[in-house]
Amino acid sequence: MAKRKTERGTSTLGRLLAILLVLTLVAGGAAGAWLFAYANKPLDVKTPTDFVLEPGSFIKAASQLQAQGVIQETRWFTLLGRLMRADKRIKAGSYEISEPTSPWQLLQKLTAGDTAMVAVKIIEGWNWRQLKTTLAATPELKHDATSLSDADLAAALKLPVASVEGQFFPDTYYVNKGSSELQLLARANRLLARKLDAAWSLRSPGLPLNSPQEALILASIVEKETGKPSDRPMVAGVFANRLRIGMRLQTDPTVIYGMGEKYNGSLRRVDLETDTAYNTYTRSGLTPTPIAFVGEAALRAATQPAQTKALYFVARGDGSSQFSNSLEEHNAAVRKYILNR
Repeated sequence: MAKRKTERGTSTLGRLLAILLVLTLVAGGAAGAWLFAYANKPLDVKTPTDFVLEPGSFIKAASQLQAQGVIQETRWFTLLGRLMRADKRIKAGSYEISEPTSPWQLLQKLTAGDTAMVAVKIIEGWNWRQLKTTLAATPELKHDATSLSDADLAAALKLPVASVEGQFFPDTYYVNKGSSELQLLARANRLLARKLDAAWSLRSPGLPLNSPQEALILASIVEKETGKPSDRPMVAGVFANRLRIGMRLQTDPTVIYGMGEKYNGSLRRVDLETDTAYNTYTRSGLTPTPIAFVGEAALRAATQPAQTKALYFVARGDGSSQFSNSLEEHNAAVRKYILNR
């Protein structure tokens, strides 16, 4: 009797092991089939879209992609990357997805390297004239933007304003050789729009600005007026105070911008007295357009200026500024830092 029970138990265990083996193979096959379907299914992302990968591990890259809305989860993406042996070969840089793309295609894109790409830098503080010169001097690009008038270019990019000045975010953009200037500028404008919307959504209460574009204009003036990055909020605070009381901004960079190519590096009294649309010594309020491309720090300063009573500032000569609440204090600072040099 004991022997019969043992045989029966052994038989039952064998059948159980066989069932478990079959289930494992089925599960493995199902997982493989699911992974294959995932690898080839288009990503749930609106096109065109831009994203940036900073240097780091593959896990970090997957997290960056998820944070920027390119992928919805990281587990299957990292598993696919390891199976493709892409986890050690992805390249940091600025990318664009311009058409429906699967995770498999995305990984191929990230591992393709930059040998067939060109890096185009947009620098904080540059104006459109400087960027236009740079684009025109980049032979790897298709010159379909620099050949247009500024008005036609703004229309082609469907900008919310009539001018292209200040409408592109400073960054390094990696594009394929032969790429369109229009596509590159569209990417830079989309990135600016996201940064500007984010800054505007966090703006301080009581800000004397009526729209994100006005914030962009103020940020461009702050960008050009600031030698020391930590001074940006205070510089923005001075301009905000002046706007509140209707006092002219009286800032040299706007005059220089209005002079265009006439500016030779020296600003004279007659230049300050010559009226242009950008002369904030002769006209009140903001300039008609931005005067430069701005970074995040300037956007943040313009939308969250320092809480200050200062109405004046003067350069100390070391990149920083001396801020004053009254004209008397300001004149003393001018004598100290300007006249006594």
